[in-house]
Amino acid sequence: MTLRKVNISILIVAVVIFLLVLHHNFLSLSDFLKRELSDSSPLGLQPIDFIPAAPQRLIDERNDKEISVVIAASDERLGGAIAAMNSIYHHTRSNVVFHIVTLNDTVDHLRLWLSGTALKNMRYRILDFDPRVLEGKVQVDPQKADTFKPLTFARFYLPSLVPHAEKVIYVDDDVIVQDDILDLYNTPLKPGHAAAFSDDCDSTTSKVAVRGAGNQYNYIGFLDYKKETIRKLAMKANTCSFNPGVFVANLTEWRLQNITKQLEKWMALNVVEELYSKTLAGSITTPPLLIVFYKQHSSIDPMWNVRHLGSSAGKRYSPQFVKAAKLLHWNGHFKPWGRTASYAEVWEKWYVPDPTGKFNLIRRHSEAYEAK
Repeated sequence: MTLRKVNISILIVAVVIFLLVLHHNFLSLSDFLKRELSDSSPLGLQPIDFIPAAPQRLIDERNDKEISVVIAASDERLGGAIAAMNSIYHHTRSNVVFHIVTLNDTVDHLRLWLSGTALKNMRYRILDFDPRVLEGKVQVDPQKADTFKPLTFARFYLPSLVPHAEKVIYVDDDVIVQDDILDLYNTPLKPGHAAAFSDDCDSTTSKVAVRGAGNQYNYIGFLDYKKETIRKLAMKANTCSFNPGVFVANLTEWRLQNITKQLEKWMALNVVEELYSKTLAGSITTPPLLIVFYKQHSSIDPMWNVRHLGSSAGKRYSPQFVKAAKLLHWNGHFKPWGRTASYAEVWEKWYVPDPTGKFNLIRRHSEAYEAK
């Protein structure tokens, strides 16, 4: 009887030990999964959708090298992002994966547009950007809150958007690509450089002085040199600025130099000290980039960012030059999907109509209305 009690006690102890070990392993696995989720999906950058592979026949025709392209897609400009991606996809045989950053209320519209048209064969990943990630970093005028465009800051968070890539391309939604994106991807970056931009003083784009906005091709056009914080940086005011609407990023260097934290630092300082130029006409994303990458960036071929097509409704380039450009950029107020724009017919070749009917070309809609 005593021996039987001893055996039962030993069995109970063994079961308890087994349960403790099992519990410990479960907690370890849980912690591991939490870390994985935390690393891949930080606040404001939650993966929504991913098409992992194109049909086999398309894969066989295209190169294996994966090229990550990041683009922001806001609902009111969604047609621009669609046209940009379509032009990239049809000019390359490379294995391009689009990382499309949007807001939660645009996800369904975007998914329907991609899946319901010829774009369904593209590889893409949809990311939901939470504007709360910008709290304390951007000063929003309560009377102009509707003009705040959080997606313009998505380019600051590239390592979080594409966590496993070593190199990515970022493009604005108002571009059209006319050559193989692989050429841009292969842009050589100098040692220690985290990005390559197109300088505003390059030979293909003339210097643009925006009326009432000063010189928008050098640093003094974007930063307030009357502020001591700016003067202490010892950056020459006449330094040529660059356009951040198209660039190639080395994410290994970006992470090593903690570029995102540096950008957030200057954003937060501007909220307190108002460091940006009072006559700033361009995007408010440009000033912090100019500071962080001062004399620390490589250059892309100027033909990969032929810009200012949206600075006026007039045509500033010859038809031959527009045809030769590798990338056309309608930066400025006159967008190619708007009422008036230069070279709109070039952009419209790559536009895919919205199957839901929510997005319409303004000029086409207005022309139809006037014809009635």
